[in-house]
Amino acid sequence: MTLPFDGAISEYATSGAPKDVRKALEDGGKTILELPYPYDDRMDKDEYEDQLEALQRELVQLQAWIKASGRRVAVVFEGRDAAGKGGTIKRVRENLNPRVARLVALPTPTEREQSQWYFQRYVAHLPAGGELVLFDRSWYNRGVVEQVFDFCTTAQRDAFFRQLPAFESTLVDDGIILVKLWLNVGRAEQLNRMLRRENDPLKQWKLSSIDVEGLKKWDAYSEAIRDTFSRSHTGIAPWTVILSDDKRRARLEAIRAILRAVPYEGRDAALIGEADPEICGGPEIWRG
Repeated sequence: MTLPFDGAISEYATSGAPKDVRKALEDGGKTILELPYPYDDRMDKDEYEDQLEALQRELVQLQAWIKASGRRVAVVFEGRDAAGKGGTIKRVRENLNPRVARLVALPTPTEREQSQWYFQRYVAHLPAGGELVLFDRSWYNRGVVEQVFDFCTTAQRDAFFRQLPAFESTLVDDGIILVKLWLNVGRAEQLNRMLRRENDPLKQWKLSSIDVEGLKKWDAYSEAIRDTFSRSHTGIAPWTVILSDDKRRARLEAIRAILRAVPYEGRDAALIGEADPEICGGPEIWRG
């Protein structure tokens, strides 16, 4: 089997990754829960599926309320490559009406879009009345990815952060319920997931040159993420950070965070519960 990018991920895992990451790959088996992740094992599959089904039923009720009330909800999913954004979004959407729950995953901006106000192309995809919009990456590309790969200038990034609080405040003031989720994956688990994609013909499409090069830029990503949190975690638009080395726990926490953020009628508060403080909280639990 021909590996994408000439097996660059395997090569990095063998010779380019830090020694502690290579050791974790050797010792970790199929899924690596690296310290200081608070759980030693993945969540039991049966328990996960039972909780997921119950929470997805709550999402259906949430959807009905959004449609009937005409409210607007936008959920931003961010995180490093292979942090579990796509899989989490899939579990949120799979039992919802696509006319109500809409996915936005924008490609690289066109030449015309690059000449526009930075937020302009995202504004066009914000929810209308009765819609739930899920952003698979968002305007925060400028804060992190564009910074790491020099796709924007320092002046452009500074302008982004100057304008960001007013932009998000305007969305909330206009009645949009804005939920910002950051999925945080450890370095060894990220590489482990990349290797599995590289070796799975059905998942190789998920890989890009940015993913491959990004593995070598862990520290630059960490610096950009830390700076982004410090400049964008506000009382009006706070971040919810979820440690996602265990995808099952992360998906459940993400769904619960969405359900808690929206004041829909008939919610099952006991089912939704409180956030697991071990893996879900504000930027203070983020681990770079």
